[in-house]
Amino acid sequence: MENIGWILLEASIKAFVILNIVLLGAAASVYLERKVSAAIQDRIGPNRVGPFGLLQPFADVFKLFFKEDIVPRAADKFFHALAPVISLGVAIAVYAVIPFAHYVEIDGVKYYLGIAPDVNIGFLFILAMTSVGVYGITLAGWSSNNKYSLMGGLRSSAQMISYELSMGLSLIGVVLISSSFSLNDIVLQQAGWKWNVFLQPLGFIIFLVSAFAETNRAPFDLPEAEPELVGGYNTEYSGMKFGMFFLAEYANMATSSAFITLLYFGGWQLPFPAEWLGLQEGSVGLALAQFLTFMTKVGIFVLFFIWVRWSIPRFRYDQLMNLGWKVLLPLSILNVILTSIGVLIFK
Repeated sequence: MENIGWILLEASIKAFVILNIVLLGAAASVYLERKVSAAIQDRIGPNRVGPFGLLQPFADVFKLFFKEDIVPRAADKFFHALAPVISLGVAIAVYAVIPFAHYVEIDGVKYYLGIAPDVNIGFLFILAMTSVGVYGITLAGWSSNNKYSLMGGLRSSAQMISYELSMGLSLIGVVLISSSFSLNDIVLQQAGWKWNVFLQPLGFIIFLVSAFAETNRAPFDLPEAEPELVGGYNTEYSGMKFGMFFLAEYANMATSSAFITLLYFGGWQLPFPAEWLGLQEGSVGLALAQFLTFMTKVGIFVLFFIWVRWSIPRFRYDQLMNLGWKVLLPLSILNVILTSIGVLIFK
């Protein structure tokens, strides 16, 4: 019982730290998005609240907290309230299995950097949780009793289900190469610049495009396309309920960036041998260097997500479906076949 108590305490502390990292990361992503979009559109961006406008995301949160929570009279109040909780809860739960660094060894005991980063099904857990995320958006559209919201929810469910097929198949190549579902094993297999992006370029491109569709980011943000759907699935949401959908979008964007980093870009692996810094495996210094390396890679992909949003126009819905079913799905099957042949020949 004593060991169970210590395990629960350790997991609780890790969960608290990671939750705050996710929330602060979302605030930083909002600020970065506003600054990048302003630069692309030749504007100034936020510059009034705090130095350089750094406190603007926190001002937005306070505004959402104090705004009135309006629920349509004919809406299903229970599911209307449950939908944003599902979206945000799933977005945060994924971080339970993400390894932010390898481990720290103290008195012969290894402490892994994450809530449960060394589980052997971390890969499958992330795919399963991201699949559940569609329920939040679908319920939001249905429970609002608004035709525009319902259309946005239906679009989202069709879009996410369609692109999950290509996404899942594109990742089979990574599993075949590493022979493991453990994210730590996949990262360790990429040591010494043996990144999967070089071994699986087609799989990486398919996964990257699917990630944009799964996170409802432009040019695949059809579930909330304002020209035809007002605001889509979140039209009837206000206050902090709307803020939870907003936060879930940025948390999912960071999750996709972390997943891309872990599977294709070496995860927390340093770009050079740790001996160059005089650091030993299991030391606090090396774990800190690995954490900074991982967060830097994730930050680069978050910036890429933002850059694409403000550079490429939105697709039509028929183009979105055609790309998913007629282009990405056949290519992902082809990638599985070619990878299987390569593994049989060279491994």
